[in-house]
Amino acid sequence: MSSSRKPDPLTFDVSAWPALPRLKGLMVVGTDTGVGKTLIAGTIARCLVGRGRRVAVFKPAATGCRCESGDLVSEDAAFLAAAARSSQALAQIAPLRYERATAPNVAAAWAGQPVDLEAMFAAYRRLEGQCDVVIVEGVGGILCPISDDFWVIHLARLLELPVVVVARAGLGTINHTLLTLHAARQAGLHLAGVVVNRYLLDPPAAGLQGAAGAGPSDDAELAMFTNPEQIALRGGLGVLAIVPEDAESSVEKSCIGSETQFAIARVDWEAIAGLGRR
Repeated sequence: MSSSRKPDPLTFDVSAWPALPRLKGLMVVGTDTGVGKTLIAGTIARCLVGRGRRVAVFKPAATGCRCESGDLVSEDAAFLAAAARSSQALAQIAPLRYERATAPNVAAAWAGQPVDLEAMFAAYRRLEGQCDVVIVEGVGGILCPISDDFWVIHLARLLELPVVVVARAGLGTINHTLLTLHAARQAGLHLAGVVVNRYLLDPPAAGLQGAAGAGPSDDAELAMFTNPEQIALRGGLGVLAIVPEDAESSVEKSCIGSETQFAIARVDWEAIAGLGRR
């Protein structure tokens, strides 16, 4: 990007950055850090592999990486590669890697490194012609800065992929999710839907009105019980899946539990990613 042209990031202007290939796929973003978007992105990739698709995975920036033999390794990138059964090098899946578990621009500053956006763009360009579909996982929330002037939301604009928002299930998620949807719409992104993750109850009945004496017994359970419907109604966007808390699932162990797989497999990800029928 030219140093003489630095648009206000909050205008979501991406004209200063080069265009990127128009690939089939989707981008998985979170309402916050720690909502489980790596697990969801990997499970979507696994579903598409199971349907005979060549799947590439991409995590533009990874923080909290561990050092192995002088190189930084992203646990998230390793999980995505295993989930997609991909032969991609981990350094290509996550081209920007930092040791500190902070926003990438902060982690880069503490490492004494400039954020190399061109390396990130180049890694994505190399995917062209190498896959049927790409699953891109963001870092942090949608407004998380990758560099000072280039955030996750700017990358989403450049990629022009349908966006899947992963939200937590419990109290506070309505506000976090609606703010994320609002920012995405302000930036002109195509929202595919919401995945509610780590749900602890039986799925809520459609049209729940909270009849006296029925339903969850405490306020925390009531919030979780009603949050998917509230997100759909107030956000004007469908809830694609409600994924239960699944003890079998572990990013650290590269495991996807059966309940997670079942919830995600019910969605037509091929249609969302723009893939034609076989």
